[in-house]
Amino acid sequence: MNAPSVMTVPSLDAVLLRETHDGIAVLTLNRPAARNSLSLEMLEAMIAAIAAIAADRSIRAVVIAANGPAFCAGHDLKELTARRADADGGRAFFNTVWERCRTMMQAVRSLPKPVIAAVQGAASAAGCQLVATCDLAIASTAASFATPGVNIGLFCSSPMVALSRNVAPKHAMEMLLTGDPVSADHALKIGLVNRLAAPGTEREEAIALAGHIASRSCAAIRIGKPAFYAQLEMDFGEAAEFAADVMVDNMLEDDAVEGIGAFIAKRAPNWRDS
Repeated sequence: MNAPSVMTVPSLDAVLLRETHDGIAVLTLNRPAARNSLSLEMLEAMIAAIAAIAADRSIRAVVIAANGPAFCAGHDLKELTARRADADGGRAFFNTVWERCRTMMQAVRSLPKPVIAAVQGAASAAGCQLVATCDLAIASTAASFATPGVNIGLFCSSPMVALSRNVAPKHAMEMLLTGDPVSADHALKIGLVNRLAAPGTEREEAIALAGHIASRSCAAIRIGKPAFYAQLEMDFGEAAEFAADVMVDNMLEDDAVEGIGAFIAKRAPNWRDS
């Protein structure tokens, strides 16, 4: 991949950085001193960035990475604790934070472009949730993953939703009940991540994978990603009927006409929907 061609965040002090590599948007969590914990400011920045990417047809895939030794430590417990002094004990602020976190995670899931996590260090609690919410994940062999809420009297109920849709129930329950971190190798075995990379190369590997995917039909991916997640919530018969309808609609897209024609003619396709 080429060197970054666009920097859209003006200050390196921003909690979230964005750069573009040949149609690949790279969002970098940038609170290394706070282990990239998801402050309300960070959540709002992520929501805004994903909305901008959704509207930008030049962006074909997204990588979420992080600066510093940790990928993401979850919610900012210091920020949350400070609001216990509020008249309501912090309830209104807590509601806001978890609503914005839910909105951000759903934005990642519903973005009609693939999102790949590049995990260089510890991904804990909502950080583990973010990895599980991304469509794909590349992890350094030095990375680790945990839902450690039980260690501080707070069951990781929100991370549980994405985690339990990535790994088998008993693996998810063990992580949730013990709070113990699991290694990158174990995360690969249970399906939480797709591939492992040598430490320091996970971002490069994620960008390379994003570029590989971006060379495929953008129209097909835009149709296929939401269909994939929709059918997961259906029983087999309903999912099969739904998928058949999606295939028929997809067959009528310009890219399907071009792609099938190119296959028959034994030539490279010239995608029309970019």
